[in-house]
Formats: sequence, C-alpha cells, structure tokens
Amino acid sequence: MVLMSPARVILLARGIQLPGLEDPLVCEAVALREAVYWCLDNGFSMVRFEGDAQVIIERILRREATDSRVGSILEEVVQLFDMNVGFTVRFVGRRSNRVAHLVAKKALSLYPTTSRFDYQAWLNSRV
Repeated sequence: MVLMSPARVILLARGIQLPGLEDPLVCEAVALREAVYWCLDNGFSMVRFEGDAQVIIERILRREATDSRVGSILEEVVQLFDMNVGFTVRFVGRRSNRVAHLVAKKALSLYPTTSRFDYQAWLNSRV
C-alpha cells in the first residue's frame, strides 16, 4: 500500500506478506481490503484507491462479487465502499503508476521491519 497526497507526495508505504496465498487475484483483493481497513482505522474519509488489477477494480465498480476465488473478499470491499461515500476506486495500469509500484515493492522488501525509510531519497536515486 502506498499512500500519496493529492499532490502525489508519498506519505506512507506499507507492505504485508500474505502467507499461503499464491493466487495473484486473491492477493490483489486482500491487499485492497486491507488498505481500506487501514484507512478506516486511521480516520481517512476521502480516499481514492488505485490499483493495477483491472478485474478486481471492474468488479468493485460494477458491484459484482461473483468470482468464486475472491467473491467474499470483493463483497466485503463493495460493502465498505457503499458505507463510505468518500472512498472511490479506479484502475491505473502499472506503466502509468510506476512510482507507486516501485515504492510498494520496496516497502514489501522491508517487511516486517518498522524502521524509517526515506522513500523520496530512494526514489530520487532511482530516477
């Protein structure tokens, strides 16, 4: 999860491991659900979630949680979006969201450490 301000400044990057989950679709759905809960737990009321899992995003937008692999997870996410009108979601291809993707990978590589990491300096060194 990468939290960015409206000006696209990285505020937080957080990675979690999902042991036993090998299906990328399930991992994407769980990651989105966890990001939504994290935002709720931390008092965010206006959030635009972006993801590169087009199947997941489209099903949420259509309120369609029929996939047997991720159906119950998507049902939960759809309910959370319905209850929190300030939450929106949109598909952003990985090529268009390269910075967030790189930061998310780096955050995951630091899991489970809690040390501070200067994301902006790290990003600047990669450009």
